[in-house]
Amino acid sequence: MTLHIGIVGCSAEGAALCYRTICTEGAKLLGRHAHPEVSMNTPSLADYVACLDRGDLQGVGELMLASAHKLAKIGADFLICPDNTIHEALPLVEPRSPLPWLHIAEVVVAEAVDRGFRTLALSGTRWLVDSEIYPEKLTARGLTFLRPDPPERDEINRIIMEELVDGTFKPEAIAYVQRVTDRLKRAGCDAMILGCTELPLIIDDTKSSLPTLDSTRLLARAALRRAIRADPSTG
Repeated sequence: MTLHIGIVGCSAEGAALCYRTICTEGAKLLGRHAHPEVSMNTPSLADYVACLDRGDLQGVGELMLASAHKLAKIGADFLICPDNTIHEALPLVEPRSPLPWLHIAEVVVAEAVDRGFRTLALSGTRWLVDSEIYPEKLTARGLTFLRPDPPERDEINRIIMEELVDGTFKPEAIAYVQRVTDRLKRAGCDAMILGCTELPLIIDDTKSSLPTLDSTRLLARAALRRAIRADPSTG
């Protein structure tokens, strides 16, 4: 019997891509139309943004914890959050959480190590890129990183928060992220972390001058592996 995956949602497009990946790729591992049980709870994105804008990580954590308790009550066995930014509050959540979590940055960094990358370009919201969410995990594994310049961070943040989270995908946005990626490649990066779960909707290896680490799908696949390992019939 596979484990029940609980998704703590934040922004709709990233959460939907994660959910869809679990359901569609589950069939590759479990058989036609099969996937582990999945439940999701998603507070209003506006509530998260209000907390982030005032630097209220405790508030972010309380929203995450409320979702965790709701998912635990309906039978989830472990939790994932397809939103990189709010992982900054996860250390405040885990000691009080009713269930264990997979950490998105740990999943992405493990993939970077497996693929032999050494210097990672970071991309994502301004909150994410300014934070230590990825730097701490990268440094712990002996990897280095580069952040976009402040004006680049601001524009990528605008693209994410004014376009991507609303399902708006513009050629101009793709071109801008490509230019930032090209600059970071020239600066010495050998891969790009798509550290916003909406970025894979506009950028992938076919559109990037650097190999991309798709945090959304990598998290979904890690959740699948964890859920399926619990089922002796799949071994």
